[in-house]
Amino acid sequence: MTYRDLDACLRQLVILGALAVLLIPAARGHSALLGWLPLWLLGMPLAAWWGLRRFPLPTVSLRLPRRRRRVQARRRAHQAGSASRLARRA
Repeated sequence: MTYRDLDACLRQLVILGALAVLLIPAARGHSALLGWLPLWLLGMPLAAWWGLRRFPLPTVSLRLPRRRRRVQARRRAHQAGSASRLARRA
């Protein structure tokens, strides 16, 4: 599904939800299963459509960028017995 297809689908859902809320009195009510119906018929499609317009989908590229291989970190050379010598002196 492309950006334009998703945009057209969400636009149609918003229009149908708005018509349902305006023309059908039961669509303005509350359902035990879904909750407040205008939220699901109008609010959620509007939020999805706004999100799609404001934050467009990332473009899909067929070539993935190559990652540089990094050298694994190495432990520091540890001075033999320096900590144990300090502990013995104290």
